[in-house]
Amino acid sequence: MATGRKHIKVFEHQSIFLNQKFDDGVLFDQDKLDSLIKFFDKGSPYFSLIRNGVRFNEYVGAIQVGNLLISVLPKADKYQQESTDEKDKWNSILVDMLRVVHGFEVKAPSNSNMKVKNNTVLDLYFEIFVSEVEALLHRGLAKKYRQTEGNLNALKGSIQFSKQISKNSIHKERFYTRHTTYDVEHLLHIILYRTLLLLKRINTNTALIGRINALTLNFPEMPDRKVTQADFDKIVLNRKTQDYQKALEIARLILLHYHPDLSKGREDVLALMFDMNLLWEKFVLASLKRHYGLNAKGQDSKSFWQPFQGNKRSIRPDITVEKDGFKYVIDTKWKLVSTEPSMDDLRQMYAYHHYFKAEKVALLYPGNNPGIKGKFVPVENTEDKEQVMECGLLFSQVQTPLKVWQETIFKMINTWAN
Repeated sequence: MATGRKHIKVFEHQSIFLNQKFDDGVLFDQDKLDSLIKFFDKGSPYFSLIRNGVRFNEYVGAIQVGNLLISVLPKADKYQQESTDEKDKWNSILVDMLRVVHGFEVKAPSNSNMKVKNNTVLDLYFEIFVSEVEALLHRGLAKKYRQTEGNLNALKGSIQFSKQISKNSIHKERFYTRHTTYDVEHLLHIILYRTLLLLKRINTNTALIGRINALTLNFPEMPDRKVTQADFDKIVLNRKTQDYQKALEIARLILLHYHPDLSKGREDVLALMFDMNLLWEKFVLASLKRHYGLNAKGQDSKSFWQPFQGNKRSIRPDITVEKDGFKYVIDTKWKLVSTEPSMDDLRQMYAYHHYFKAEKVALLYPGNNPGIKGKFVPVENTEDKEQVMECGLLFSQVQTPLKVWQETIFKMINTWAN
């Protein structure tokens, strides 16, 4: 198990270099750089390699390299300070945004277990997983039927004659059978158990060590096997196993984004990274859905192009809003702009106006710029001249606590839609 965690915080699109020193004297050394280079060789959109360093892309979250945790934080202002206080503020904002987007409400048997302060993205996901598994154990693990083979002292199921002859020619009192067993040894628990063992190895949060150790002792031992994407694709939850959903979602994130060191001298890498554009879109949508005044939906699709042979192509705005019988379209963009949106963004919004018959469309950016009103110029000799097709720019400056920011976003959209 990794101990003595070292932690550095950087912003998206920032670069870090070999032997660069960070807060508390933390050094980005050659071993850490080599591990990230090896991780990059497997294919990674999270960062690009530069001379003697790495440059992070538009993904935010956490990358753990051995005992070094790199928190990559959102950048919402080109003048954003790189001070410790500013990084701490955005670290907290990122953790809270992920809580909002993923709806993390822990179903633990007692609130007394929630003692870990979620200082990092990894702390958040590790603690939620631990608390969910604690709750499952407290309620009792779900059992399932499974087929198994083996020697029994009593006849149960169907005799496998070829193996009965080869294995029990001397022990006539035994029966080699294929039979049905009803117990807790099944795929859901294999996934949770493998995740617990991995956390025991890589967790660097001292506040979680005791709870993880207790879970690995109390959880039934499962077969030692690798868990893959195909295993998660097989899962179908039912009424008895619905409570496993949150733990399995986090297990998928952890197991499929863990890259163990297979060569001597480097360190394991775990990356829990999120596309900031998608996170911003889901955060805005979740903020609008908290209120009943607007009917907000995400990724509403309409066919856009049909080839004579082949599949249709669709367009999907980030958010559609219905209010008082009118439809509005919002496209969220996590990027820094002043007053000029890109032509590609404007063309996209023009298509949304027509295909969704929207009353208004808008691009929503982070920041404290004043909103900008505008319209599409009608084409000559078309009915567009009868309609004012409004397309504006909206900006939302971060506020804390996050519920205040969510309330501000709703009020701004609600006012704009009037």
